[in-house]
Amino acid sequence: MTRRLITLAALLLFSVGAFAADAIDIKASHHSAGELREKLELEQLLKKYDVSKYTFTHTVVTEERAMNHAFPVLTLNVHFLGSDDELLSSFLHEQLHWYLAQHRLAMEDAVRQLKTMYPRAPIGLPEGADTEYSTYGHLVDCYLEIQADRVLIGRERTDRVIKNKPWYTWIYKTILQDEDRIAALVKAERLEMN
Repeated sequence: MTRRLITLAALLLFSVGAFAADAIDIKASHHSAGELREKLELEQLLKKYDVSKYTFTHTVVTEERAMNHAFPVLTLNVHFLGSDDELLSSFLHEQLHWYLAQHRLAMEDAVRQLKTMYPRAPIGLPEGADTEYSTYGHLVDCYLEIQADRVLIGRERTDRVIKNKPWYTWIYKTILQDEDRIAALVKAERLEMN
């Protein structure tokens, strides 16, 4: 009996430790009303959805005037305040940049192949990303984002989210039109989420 209690206590401690390790620390950069509301909305979303498979950094900042970015700290602006699906999708998008950074060589190979597949990709918003490499890299990141969205919120809601994206318009359109080819490339480079 004592051995069982000790085992049970050890399992409980391990479980609590594992859960604590998965906690995401969300801070409001300037403590504005919008940043604080977004922080609260994101906290609620992270309680509602199991994003552990897609979480690679545990620090998030909400910053009203920033552009969303992954590095050095995952930062979300308040553009999608009040839209849970779009906020969740943006969170996943930035998390996936962290995942892909852990697979740098595979990403470089994927980008080389994507340049051959799409030799005239646009550079700059709203169609592309800031640089040529970033535009091609976003074909992988946004593809993975769409897949994660579909798992968490379903195909119909994902379609609405992607349709309403105000940036990377060529990237998302290309992924949806050529999804099988991009999926095959992501799989071949072992960049898919298992």
